[in-house]
Amino acid sequence: MTTPASICLLRTSAIGDVSHVVPLVRTLQQAWPDTSLTWIVGKLERKLVGDLPGVEFVTFDKAAGWAGMRAVHAALRGQRFDTLLQMQVAMRSNLLSLGIKANKRVGYDRARSKDLHGLVINERIPARTGEHVLDAIGSFCEPLGLRQTRVRWDIPIPAEAHAWAAEQLSGDTPTLLVSPTSSHALRNWRPERYAAVMDHAAARRWRVVLIGGPSAGERMMADAVLAACRNKPLDLTGKDTLKKLMAMFGRAQLLLTPDSGPMHMANTVGTKVLGLHAASNPDRSGPYSDRRWCVNKYDEASRKYLGKPASEISWGSKIEKPGVMDLIGVDEVIERYEAAAGDLGLD
Repeated sequence: MTTPASICLLRTSAIGDVSHVVPLVRTLQQAWPDTSLTWIVGKLERKLVGDLPGVEFVTFDKAAGWAGMRAVHAALRGQRFDTLLQMQVAMRSNLLSLGIKANKRVGYDRARSKDLHGLVINERIPARTGEHVLDAIGSFCEPLGLRQTRVRWDIPIPAEAHAWAAEQLSGDTPTLLVSPTSSHALRNWRPERYAAVMDHAAARRWRVVLIGGPSAGERMMADAVLAACRNKPLDLTGKDTLKKLMAMFGRAQLLLTPDSGPMHMANTVGTKVLGLHAASNPDRSGPYSDRRWCVNKYDEASRKYLGKPASEISWGSKIEKPGVMDLIGVDEVIERYEAAAGDLGLD
């Protein structure tokens, strides 16, 4: 295949999914170092990946509505790409893509398409099921004649972020980071259960750190967790940035979290993730590199709430039902914590 002169990538959100695009960028850059790459990305998500070398970024502010779309189209006025990789099937993104001129428009296979996605593309990725989201995104290079055979992130982390993290997490005390809040409220675990695991880690002489964003919901969850803790952790909720958070992950031994953006950020730097999965399938959307430390109650949730095993429901199904996360017990999470600690040689 002829080397494309220009490729536009459209994946605006969310944090976890955007992190899954980075290996695809690396694959394209390795194969075609002279190809111009333009990535249309969300306003928040750009703060994580917007300094990737060799990529031009165009910010889409979805909160601005139609004005946000017009701003993207204005930024791309006069450009025509050889290929558009339309990696988001939501109606908003499909509409946004209409203003992007490209000869080849690659989108999802029919089974994973929705919201009129098929009308804005002219080529599809291979139809597969049972894939992790990162592998599905990686397959967008296949209609271009490539294969993603290596997964590499190397997301830049500024020196000032490393310095801040070193100040917060000084020394070599084993550190458990706890990010208790997902953007999907029904994926969240109970505050008192987080607190029980955190108290266990504190009794094992681990440094325990509560993290999260500045939103009111995350502050509310953090306060509820703190109120239930016997041993008060270091509370850094709302005090970091995405880059500072990446630097903290690099200094920590383990992250406890539900299915969330921080789960995938931690995975990109090789931090062990104790993921809590009942509402979502960890084999599809868990930490990509290593899911050994996760608690997986997805099949049990499927049987309880949908009346059939997970093997009989569609691969991308979410079981976001009230009480679903209560299927995960404290003892099960502590067992995974102890297993991770043992693997680190911290028995």
